[in-house]
Amino acid sequence: MGHVVQHAVRGRRRGAAARCERQRDRVGGRAVDRAREGPLERSRQRSPGSLSGRRRMAPGAGAEMKTLQHSTLRVKELEARIEGMHTSLICAFNQLLDLKDLNTGFHSTRLAEWGVRVARDLGVGRECLRDVEMAALLHDIGKMGIPDSVLKSPARLTDEQWALMKKHPEYGWAIVRLFPEFERASLFVLHHHEHIDGAGYPAGLAGTEIPIGARIVAVIDAFDAMTSNRPYRQGLPFEEAIRRLVLARGTQFDPSVVDCFIRIASEEQAGVFAATGTGVAVAV
Repeated sequence: MGHVVQHAVRGRRRGAAARCERQRDRVGGRAVDRAREGPLERSRQRSPGSLSGRRRMAPGAGAEMKTLQHSTLRVKELEARIEGMHTSLICAFNQLLDLKDLNTGFHSTRLAEWGVRVARDLGVGRECLRDVEMAALLHDIGKMGIPDSVLKSPARLTDEQWALMKKHPEYGWAIVRLFPEFERASLFVLHHHEHIDGAGYPAGLAGTEIPIGARIVAVIDAFDAMTSNRPYRQGLPFEEAIRRLVLARGTQFDPSVVDCFIRIASEEQAGVFAATGTGVAVAV
């Protein structure tokens, strides 16, 4: 899969004279005829309000317009249906992941809500918000390909098990990229374990080489993972998780994303993050 990742990272988007004579004769004949007409007659022929003018303008135009309107409406209905099918499929993926790894689905739903909130506060373009939400929602979908003996291990992972676990971003990328409209989101999924200093995986990207959506998911994923219970440990208190984010600021995480998230988290520490996504996360 390593060469596939490199390809995904670096790779980019790969008889004429007789006819002229006859035409000239026709034009000349029309010119003579027009010269014989009076100005009033010519005016009547040009008038768009005349009955004959209306008939000449668009015979059958009404039927064609209705057909066009019907076709446009049909296309919109099909687009809405496809959108609904995609949403249902994405939600199904999330539910399957929750069955595979208990609470992972809910973890992904929280991240989808938080990711949109952070992205908006950072000024991420509107066209990218849905990609951030999709990446946050499906960032762990690749864990479907990780053996249960690794995924549900009650002990800390061995080096061999950890090597398997580190494959899940690549598996997730391979799934999400099957949706053509989520190609960018698939890259966010692929790189959400990269570190700002280049020490992450799977491609060892650094700084702004890491897509902004992946940098956002990295921070909120780490925070939620630290504060959630695991088979081998209890979740950390809010304050300790924030302290660890600050310690990793500039090495593991993008400082601007950390600062933005801490501000949001601190404001809403006593409550639950508002569901501010574009609709998919709320539906899960």
